[in-house]
Amino acid sequence: MGVDPNLNPNRNPLQAYGHWLAETSDAWPDVARHSAWRELIDQIGVTIPGALEPATSIAASVVSTWGEGPSAAAGQSHRLAAPWAALVNGTAGHALDFDDNFDPSKSHATTVLYPSILALAEEERASGAACIDAYICGLQIIGKVGQGVNPYHRDRGWHATATLGAVGAAAACARLIGLDSERASYALSLSTSMAAGFMSQFGTMAKPLHAGLAAKAGIMATCFARAGLNAGMNTLDGVNGMNRLMVGPDYEHLRDTLKNPDHGHSLTFDTGSVGEPLLITEHAFRVKRFPNCGASHRALDGLLILREEHGFGASDVASVDVTLPQVHVNNLMYHDPQDPLQAKFSFEYALGTALLTGDFHLGDFTPEAVMRPEVRALYPLIHLHGVDALEGACPTEVKITLKGGQIFETVRTMPLGSKFAPFSDEQYWAKFDRCAEPYLGDDDLQGLKTALVNFQTLDDITRMTSYLAQTFRKPT
Repeated sequence: MGVDPNLNPNRNPLQAYGHWLAETSDAWPDVARHSAWRELIDQIGVTIPGALEPATSIAASVVSTWGEGPSAAAGQSHRLAAPWAALVNGTAGHALDFDDNFDPSKSHATTVLYPSILALAEEERASGAACIDAYICGLQIIGKVGQGVNPYHRDRGWHATATLGAVGAAAACARLIGLDSERASYALSLSTSMAAGFMSQFGTMAKPLHAGLAAKAGIMATCFARAGLNAGMNTLDGVNGMNRLMVGPDYEHLRDTLKNPDHGHSLTFDTGSVGEPLLITEHAFRVKRFPNCGASHRALDGLLILREEHGFGASDVASVDVTLPQVHVNNLMYHDPQDPLQAKFSFEYALGTALLTGDFHLGDFTPEAVMRPEVRALYPLIHLHGVDALEGACPTEVKITLKGGQIFETVRTMPLGSKFAPFSDEQYWAKFDRCAEPYLGDDDLQGLKTALVNFQTLDDITRMTSYLAQTFRKPT
């Protein structure tokens, strides 16, 4: 059974997106390719320490018995079949919650897209340039689908990295292997049958596993479609489509009454101009300065800026009041975290640590660090005031009241590392070095960096991925 010829690709989103993936030119602006390359650097950087996290180690141990293949799995000396390598690498990339955010999809897009692209590219012997092209295309589709279901999809408890990530990964993989319009549409449809993940898993090992599962799903959906498996064309926008099932029975009401949406979130699937605007340049990313949930980063930036400007310490502070979107409060649901995974989703831990030390980094996520009494003693000083408003309509306000009565305040609309305050190439590399140096020898570190610098000219990407296919050393 083929795609129904009576369905207009300008109206049916699956067909429109499949047609765009198959037919659009790869003549991307230099700024788009450069941005895609920088996110690869960031993703590989956070993947290396993430490979030693318990969630990744368990996932790698399990899938290692399911089939060897040509694809590198981070921190593993043996190679795996592409779906399993993608699962391991996606989990590793998300394990520290240090990977980027992409606003149109409200997801950690890169930690799903690149693991699926690289694993399949090794199997297909694709070039670095083809991987960059696939990433730009996958990002465009995850963003367009995200704009069709957000903000309510994420705000109602779906983990968009898992749900929309599967669709974005399928789009990227379909582009990478050159599926025609029909098969690309089927790949996207099949991926919706693998789209799952709840925010109730935050603070557990299942949360980073979601990224791995989505990366794996993208490869599987694409390969099934290439082999001839067909699928329905109404799984995004239909009576039982993703929009109505994964937003809610009030989807039409929400769509028709939505005002001033953020990040293009219109609750409609744009099928008339799939490639415009180009989302990688229009929205860019929120590249993380801190290794925890990004919903805390505006507040962390504000607190640390005030601390540096005015020179106060934790012992000087009477209270920290943060006014912010309620959805940010909801994302960080652990008010008394008991382990590092919970601490990544705790405002109290993030702000308490930053207030005490003037920093917030990977070393703050050990069992011993999380239970520091001097940090926990600051929790009662931290007060969150949630506002029922969209993120873009509600900046984060940080007010510090000192014991002597002085008050210092700042307002942050976007975090450092976002389009409004982007990191430089040098800052990307500095973050990469901080992440990777403790785990690789000097020669391997330099070899990997050289391969990344030259990635877009590589005919064989194993010249880069070979540095990941090894047992990483544990920092002393």
